[in-house]
Amino acid sequence: MRKVRIAVLVSGGGTNLQTLIDAIEKGDINGRIEAVISDHEGAYALERAKKHNIKAVYINRNQLSENLLPELQKLNIELIVLAGFLSILDRELVKAYEGRIINIHPSLIPSFCGKGFYGEKVHKAALDYGVKVSGATVHFVDEGTDSGPIILQESVPVYIEDTIETLAARVLQVEHKLLPAAVGLFCEGRLCIVGRKVNILKKEV
Repeated sequence: MRKVRIAVLVSGGGTNLQTLIDAIEKGDINGRIEAVISDHEGAYALERAKKHNIKAVYINRNQLSENLLPELQKLNIELIVLAGFLSILDRELVKAYEGRIINIHPSLIPSFCGKGFYGEKVHKAALDYGVKVSGATVHFVDEGTDSGPIILQESVPVYIEDTIETLAARVLQVEHKLLPAAVGLFCEGRLCIVGRKVNILKKEV
């Protein structure tokens, strides 16, 4: 079975990227990461890519709108995975890859998501509100912010003694499980978008 050509977009250390690399190397995902692209020149995720002989690309944030889509098209990318990517994607790119962009968000969407909710700000908001559960969500990207159809979600408990760091660590463990699972499902052709819902098709025997 032909492997799906994947680009992973990152802005930081790339621990979610590493889970994808590991899953692909173990044969759990029928895909191949053709490039890791970052809007931060010093992102450690680029080093992770180089260590696994994956093309590492830096594109200045101010030049993304003109350079990102051509780079993806040049590599014949079929799936874009946002793994801690903090820049907003150009509308033209989102339309070109409709139904083929997956993002991971560190909350149970629709809670604590949208404009301004990223990284530690998400966990601070959850703690400030006093919720009893948080979690992670993998979803398709549309023209909104964290508003696309949900693929997978999983909750984690929130404890009274939690700090931003302890909650973030607990949520990250879930992220590391959900993102490879969602990418694996996509690469098997098992995700079907019906309106706002994502139907996960049974695996063919």
